Amino acid sequence: MLKLLSYLKKEDGATAIEYGLIAAGISLVIMAAVFAFGADLSGLFEDMSTALAGG
Repeated sequence: MLKLLSYLKKEDGATAIEYGLIAAGISLVIMAAVFAFGADLSGLFEDMSTALAGG
């Protein structure tokens, strides 16, 4: 019985799930930013590459 109570009080699994949810949330924000600004950033990097190449 004590072993069962000890098992139920452990929070290791809950902490791992919380970290997983945080990582998933951060990933969703990054993906949304890439989809929203991807074309603009691509053009910006192309312009910078051209400028650095001397063209």
